[in-house]
This record gives sequence, C-alpha cells and structure tokens, in this order.
Amino acid sequence: MTVTPASIVRMKRRQDGGLYALRPYQREAARAVLSSVIERAGRTITIEIARQGGKNELSAQIELFLLALSAGQDREAVKCAPTRNPQLLVSMRRLRNRLTEAGMAPVTKAEPSAISVGRARLYFLSAERHASVVGHTASLLLEVDEAQDVDTEKYEREFAPMGATANVTTVMYGTAWDGSSLLERAKQANLEAERRDGVRRHFEYDWQHVARHNAEYLAHVEKRRQELGETHPLFLTQYCLKTIAGAGRLLSNVQQGLLAGEHGREAWPTPGAAYVAGLDLGGGAANAADAASHDATVLTIGRVVFADASALVQEPRVEIVEHYCWTGVPHDALLPQLIDLLRRWRVNRVAVDATGLGETAARVVAAALGESRVEALKFTAASKSALGFDLIAAVNGARVKMYAADGSSECSEFWRQASLARVAYRSNGTMNFYCDAAECHDDYLVSAALLVRAAKTQTRRAALGRVRAPT
Repeated sequence: MTVTPASIVRMKRRQDGGLYALRPYQREAARAVLSSVIERAGRTITIEIARQGGKNELSAQIELFLLALSAGQDREAVKCAPTRNPQLLVSMRRLRNRLTEAGMAPVTKAEPSAISVGRARLYFLSAERHASVVGHTASLLLEVDEAQDVDTEKYEREFAPMGATANVTTVMYGTAWDGSSLLERAKQANLEAERRDGVRRHFEYDWQHVARHNAEYLAHVEKRRQELGETHPLFLTQYCLKTIAGAGRLLSNVQQGLLAGEHGREAWPTPGAAYVAGLDLGGGAANAADAASHDATVLTIGRVVFADASALVQEPRVEIVEHYCWTGVPHDALLPQLIDLLRRWRVNRVAVDATGLGETAARVVAAALGESRVEALKFTAASKSALGFDLIAAVNGARVKMYAADGSSECSEFWRQASLARVAYRSNGTMNFYCDAAECHDDYLVSAALLVRAAKTQTRRAALGRVRAPT
C-alpha cells in the first residue's frame, strides 16, 4: 500500500484493516498542528477532547503523517506522558499499528524508546519526576500527552528546551482539571494570543461535540453521567472539559439533600435483607482526657437495595441503618465487640481501614469472618482519592442514603461532618477529602465512604441468601 503524506488524514477505515478515518473535529485540530509544523511557525497548540473522544487516534495520525513526510531527513520528534506504563506504551503500540496498516514498517530495534521511519524518529519519554530525559532534542514536533497531569516544573525545565533551537511546534493533549495544571495554563495563554492575532491555537471538543459524530459514544457518556452524576469532578473535567476549583466543600447543599433518606434507623437486621459495613478504625487513648482528641472508631451498617434489572446503572443503593461509635478504646479490647456486631448483622462484606495499626485489626476481622468478606484498604493518596470520588458518585446518583433524623448524637455528628468536610483537588488528578481538625473529625464520613466501597461488590445473588452467615 502506497501512502502519500497529503492523503493520510483523509483516508477512511477499511474492513480489511486500513487506516482509521479522522472525524471532522479531529481533522480540524490536525490541520492546525500540521500547518504549524510545515510552516515552521513554532506554535504551542492545546487540544482538549472529552475522554474516549479520539485524542489518541488524532495524535497517532499526526505522528504517522510527519514521520512519512520526514522519512528522508534526520528529524526527531518527542512525545512525553505522565507515565511510561501504560500511557507511553499504549501510544507506541497504536503508532506501530497505524504504520503497519499504512505499509510503512516501523523500526524500534536500535532504540527501544523510539519508533523510526527512514531517518525520522519519534522518541517516547516519561515525564515522571525521576525520569532522566536530558540530552534529547526535538526538531520535528514536541507532544505532551495528558498534559493536565504532567508536572509543570518538570516540563519547563527538561522538555520545553528540547525544541528551542528548531522553533518546534508543541502540542498538548488532555482534558480539564484545575486552574493550575500545565494544560490549563497553556490553554489560557493560547486564548489570549488568539485574541491578539486571530490565529486559532486552542481546540476544545466536549462530549456533546463528540457525540454528534458517534451515537455509541452518546450511550457511553449517558451511562457515565448516571454513574457519576453531572456535578461529579470527573464528569465535569473529563467529559464537559470544565475546570474545578482547587479546594472547597466536599458536598454541596444539593448533594447533602440527595444524601438524606426517609427510611428509619434499624437496631436489628431485617430477615432476608442484605447488609454491608464500613469500618474506620480510630486510635486508642491512654486516658479519658486524651480520648477527645482521637478519631473515633466508627462502624456503619448499610442495607443493600438492588437496582431494577432495567436500570442503566446496576450498582446497588445502600441505605445507612445504624452507627456504632467508640472513642479512645484500644483495638484489642474493641475487636471482639466489632466481630460480634458484624456477625449479628450477617454482613456480606465489610471494608476496613487497614492503615497503620488498623492492618492488624483488619487481619483479625478477616480471620473471624472469612477473607472473602473483608476488604482491608490501606489509605494512600490514590486509594483515599478513589474512595472520595466513589462517595461523590454514590451521593450524586442517590445510591447512598442516610437514615432519617432521629435526634441521636450519631446522626448529629454524621451530618456535622458531611456539611463541614472539605476537598482538595491535586494537580495529578487525585483528590483528598478531610475535615479541619479545628471543626470536627472525619471518622463518620470515612466510614460511610468505606460502606459505599463494600456495597459496590454486591450483586442480586447475595440478596437471595446464597451467602451463609458464619457460626
């Protein structure tokens, strides 16, 4: 198959494995990039495309075009991404496939981190903080994949200078995050430059734009919207391409309203119902005066309500039906009570905070209930971030409900933490939720997030009594 550079972006996908067609919005962005490269204009171009909207295919087609165009010259391009595995490896595999489909055999033997066509080369370099990339240059193109997650200092110090001597064109791809990300800063600079000279440098296509060209994508986004909720940070940034504030309250007044349920508190399990639990383990105290400064150990019990078979989102709803709280009690004294309560409620699954001293406690609970029914979760920045995002999604989708107000101290403390909890969004796409120590602890909230985690694993089969309670 013979491919000329001028035809690459116009070729349509064939059933026998030909090149993929670019959609109109992809072609629009590709023309701007190629124009800047061919004219040696040295522009920085920012491209935001909703998640799964074709950003990676666009990048591969641009790379294919330029390698074909420059095959007879000693030209070098560089592509960086936040991680080598999986992001750069996925990009390399896609480009190899496109080159093979175009009849141009890629060469990677001499340099594992590069793909060559003739004398032109594309280097794939990690933008992780510890990665060594000094010595590389870019005379053809500099690409930054998932630029919202690339450390700004790393980029400015080590990647931006690579193209200085050749006035190279730079392309940053990604989705929105907060106002401080590398991509957002470049986007704002581009919008300002566009106002001055009228040359378009920023290209943005949210999920609605992509869906106009792909009906199946519309169905995918609708499902994600149901799962996450329209105000979920991931839906706003990855699909609507809207930035989020770096910090604020975790749950808005509207979200707190969604969290409020009408069901009553339960003192004992209802026969035939399925239950799960979230256990946040606090520390022990040397004396009563010291106990007030400690996080409490909070056990939250939830009743699982399974989704209708026709529901778009099959994740069950969990209704909080009981709270147990202990402050300052050592784990060795507390564990027999916790195990007894979990057995009495016949919980199908309990998610346990296994951070620090909690690791031993979680192991004891697993030995008593059975390892298949206990998830021991060590809190890291990534794991707690996932808990927070899942909690927000469950609240937005009305898949977690608090029992109706009953005047109890447990109910009051739960709502105090829910209303005061804060969230901080990090530049790497993660978040942290917490309560200011001067206002309150976050033990009830963390226990609720663990409850949501436990409920996600439940299926209708568990509700039919197939899980036998321990003796």
